[in-house]
Amino acid sequence: MSEPPVLISARGVARQFGPRTALAPVDLELRGGETVALLGPNGAGKSTLLSLLARASRPTAGHVEWGPGVRVGWVPQRAAHYARLTARENLVLFARLEGESDADQAATRLLSALELPDDERASGDLSVGNRQRLNVALGLLGRPDALLLDEPTASLDPWQRRRLWETVGSMREGGGAVLFSTQHPEELGDLADRVLVLRGGALVFAGAPAEYALLDSDRIFA
Repeated sequence: MSEPPVLISARGVARQFGPRTALAPVDLELRGGETVALLGPNGAGKSTLLSLLARASRPTAGHVEWGPGVRVGWVPQRAAHYARLTARENLVLFARLEGESDADQAATRLLSALELPDDERASGDLSVGNRQRLNVALGLLGRPDALLLDEPTASLDPWQRRRLWETVGSMREGGGAVLFSTQHPEELGDLADRVLVLRGGALVFAGAPAEYALLDSDRIFA
């Protein structure tokens, strides 16, 4: 049986901000059908790595490649929508930018999937959890093959987290891939096939969740 295709590949990718190393050289492959958890404390380099993989920023060294025809969705920590527009208006606008054949239908699909309010409220007036789920919905436009999520559950309650992972999980079942960052190891559960740990900008662990569970997390995050 052949291996799933590589959707995103990073080779020696690194990022410097002046004299500060935000991310030391990292090699990474994200394959179809897998979910990878990226762990680490604040300032570990998680957001930097995700933005490089999304090609939202350029590496100081190394390079990132997307597989032929691969579409990548990126969900940054900060809101990526227009606060004065409603959830539907945001989705329709970005659906058109993503080249969705029917922007209104795409908006309706994602409003339902993520149970977002479909009313006249500006998105800036929505709850923090709803704004975060709107961010995720925007990342799902264009039906990406790979989804990069930067701490997507930070503002969600347990029910909202479960609903989010059910929606995102369908990507993996369809042969897509998910890479999500978190500061909460308890989120791994049945979600992750692999675990990566960053500390001080360096990759200090890469392995299966069962291997990670055997580590002294207090030491590795110190």
